[in-house]
Amino acid sequence: MVTKTRAVVMKKLVKRQPTGQPGAALPVARPTVLLSDVRELILRAREGVARAVDSRLTTLYWHVGRRVRQDILKEKRAEYGGQIVSALGRQLEMEFGRGFGEKNLRRMVQFAEQFPDVRIVAALLRQLGWTHFTMLLPICDPLKRDFYAEMCRIEGWSTRTLRVKINTELPPREVLRKRLHDAVRLARAQLEARKD
Repeated sequence: MVTKTRAVVMKKLVKRQPTGQPGAALPVARPTVLLSDVRELILRAREGVARAVDSRLTTLYWHVGRRVRQDILKEKRAEYGGQIVSALGRQLEMEFGRGFGEKNLRRMVQFAEQFPDVRIVAALLRQLGWTHFTMLLPICDPLKRDFYAEMCRIEGWSTRTLRVKINTELPPREVLRKRLHDAVRLARAQLEARKD
């Protein structure tokens, strides 16, 4: 039944060219609508795949950073640990490419240090990509960093918007505290609701 229905639909959509040339043409009234709809489906699927890949990679980077921090650096910034990270980066880079070199490994460790709770990372990943996080990492003040992360999550800021906000708008400390306090309270309530 499905095959028959599909065949009927295809006959309505496809019409032989009158010149007798091989190939098919769409009815005159439908091609732009059909093309537009199919293009939209393809673009949405691509965007979804890109978001999913970025989310998985960011999660991987957090786990790599945590593992390196726990196993090699022993939760500290030891000198000998730096040499091990450098050697590990060279080995991983040979096997997996530049994305796993020393510089990026250090960034992953910094990511795990500054965002130590995997649940918070998971919540932020719905709206933030790896580029967002790399832009947040240089912010030394944890209150500012958390504020910008939360604003990205709530407002859906692109990385371009985040860059502009970080470079031009420094919110007053009181506003930061109030918004962050409200956001943290909301996030905690959401986490508690999930536990129940």
